[in-house]
Amino acid sequence: MSNQKESTARTLTVALLVCLVCSVFVAGAAVALKPIQVDNRLLDKQRSILAIAGLGDPGMSASQVKALFDERIVARVVDLQSGTFTDAQDPRTFDPLRAAKDPKLSDSLPSEQDIASIKRRERFSTVYLVERNGRLDTLILPVRGYGLWSTLYGFMAIKGDLNTVAGMGFYQHAETPGLGGEVDNPKWKALWRGKTLFDDHGSLAVKVVKGGVDPQNPNAGHQVDALAGATLTSNGVNNLLHFWLGEQGFGPFIAKLRAGEA
Repeated sequence: MSNQKESTARTLTVALLVCLVCSVFVAGAAVALKPIQVDNRLLDKQRSILAIAGLGDPGMSASQVKALFDERIVARVVDLQSGTFTDAQDPRTFDPLRAAKDPKLSDSLPSEQDIASIKRRERFSTVYLVERNGRLDTLILPVRGYGLWSTLYGFMAIKGDLNTVAGMGFYQHAETPGLGGEVDNPKWKALWRGKTLFDDHGSLAVKVVKGGVDPQNPNAGHQVDALAGATLTSNGVNNLLHFWLGEQGFGPFIAKLRAGEA
């Protein structure tokens, strides 16, 4: 009986030691790999911004992406409440998505305002500028909102007139492949280029339309085809753009930037 107890105790001890060693190894690997993961996320973000702005080549190496980003892109923080640039946060380190989870740096959105279904909106956000000969060439805005199954995270690039779309795309989502996942389709993303966001009266007019854009429609210049078979994802894209380009998002900032008051 004692031998059996001794054998059981020894087995449990060995199992415990193996689990402990494995836990230490996994924890150590996670800590060691964290800087690499952070660098890779930053690289993917920079690559997405360059692609949406129409800069560089998809096959660029990591060093080329970083060099081109540093050369052509200027990151600045915007106070979404005042619609102006601010030095309250460092654009190199500030994380708007993390800030959106911090009650000190974000605001809860009432349901009637939360058309993008993001629940909280950060008070500061980082925008990206491409300048040419000292003048704004392209403004790149971060956008996000809920589709069918997931929150879509992306960027919209707007030309220097602050009205014409230069590019639009998402770098992270979990929508259904072949349906909502078609937000990644280059053909659909190409439909956005050249569309205008605001009408002649300055009202937000861009819209994702079901059934395809009618070229004869006087509003066709503001419209983009919805994704076939993905109504809820298409609605989500439409809603998130209306949120981030509207009064709760970058609308006041765009207006002040256009007037030279940002």
